[in-house]
Amino acid sequence: MQKRLNTDKAQQAIDKAGLTQTAVADALGVTKEAVSQWLLHKSFPRPNKLLQLGKLLNLAFDDLVIKDDPHAPKVAFRKMRGTKTKDHHIEKAQEIGRFLRHLVPYLPFDTFEMPPVLKSPSCDYDYLRTVTAKVREDINLGPIECVDFTHLIRRFSELQAVVVPVMWGAKQRHENAVHIHLPDSGSTWVYLNLDTNIHDFKFWMAHELGHCLSPSLEGDDAEDFADAFAASLLYPHELVEQAYASIMSQASPAAKITYVIGLADQLTISPWTVIGQVNKYAESTGQPQIQLSKSAFPGAVTNFNKKYKNLSEALFGDTELDEHGKPSARDYIEKAEGAFETPFFDLLRKYLKEHDKGPGYVQTVLDMPLLDARSIHAELT
Repeated sequence: MQKRLNTDKAQQAIDKAGLTQTAVADALGVTKEAVSQWLLHKSFPRPNKLLQLGKLLNLAFDDLVIKDDPHAPKVAFRKMRGTKTKDHHIEKAQEIGRFLRHLVPYLPFDTFEMPPVLKSPSCDYDYLRTVTAKVREDINLGPIECVDFTHLIRRFSELQAVVVPVMWGAKQRHENAVHIHLPDSGSTWVYLNLDTNIHDFKFWMAHELGHCLSPSLEGDDAEDFADAFAASLLYPHELVEQAYASIMSQASPAAKITYVIGLADQLTISPWTVIGQVNKYAESTGQPQIQLSKSAFPGAVTNFNKKYKNLSEALFGDTELDEHGKPSARDYIEKAEGAFETPFFDLLRKYLKEHDKGPGYVQTVLDMPLLDARSIHAELT
């Protein structure tokens, strides 16, 4: 098991103590460069220096050091705009993954053989065109047909991925989706926040499907591929080629924007996906990219977004909500199971009953407040 410094906590402690890297170095009898290397994960302190560093920063060993487990859950985030993934986000998601291991024996899959994945995932336009055409064929979808939630949901199941629909709110989170892969079992768990716009939710589902098909990628490479895959799947080459010529033929900049908005509306996808794919096509074929007004287009997209409800509103609109706008535990479970064909709550139900687990387990695996977890626990048991 490899170890590395928890740089988030170390830097926070350094800042709190009003120290500089030079002051830390002087206190420990090392160079400033050595401290910098530790904080950049380029080297690890010797045992005696690690002990001194912990004392200096008033941090326990478990707070100062992260142990890298070869079977540690692999996580990826679909982040809220403007947020940054930090060590504590990763650690929290990995902890959820460790608790999910208890549910693995209850999975409905016949085997834990590795599901089909891409050998050499790439963001190349032609590569993605080929890959997403094959995925469309696999889910019985024509080259220009609209991708709907059912197509994506069933493909997740075929890839042995469990969808976990959650209600995390619209703004207060770091993430809107979390992908957790457990290498020791080969299982994948995809958390999707229902409190989001329908067309954004569709993109996130396609994004997470991209992660399922590219487990060899990590970090920014994984995120870039998943985004490119989602865009190509939702707005394929055959539509992009037609759209490019039609947008270019529009008489004015305003008309171009209106036309892009209309194309997005037809497929319930974001106008950003449309123009992004159109310009990737232009780049790949050596044609001029389409430039839309940097002030008018974002405003038009904002107005477009207002036409759509959050998925949670669409899903629970006909049910009674509490004072916080949440459905009852029963409605939440029944609607989530029905809409997403997910076995998650059945797995949870079986584990809770067989092992007599309390609401704390539900709180951890669903990453929700304890009060809500108690309601879910009561409904499942």
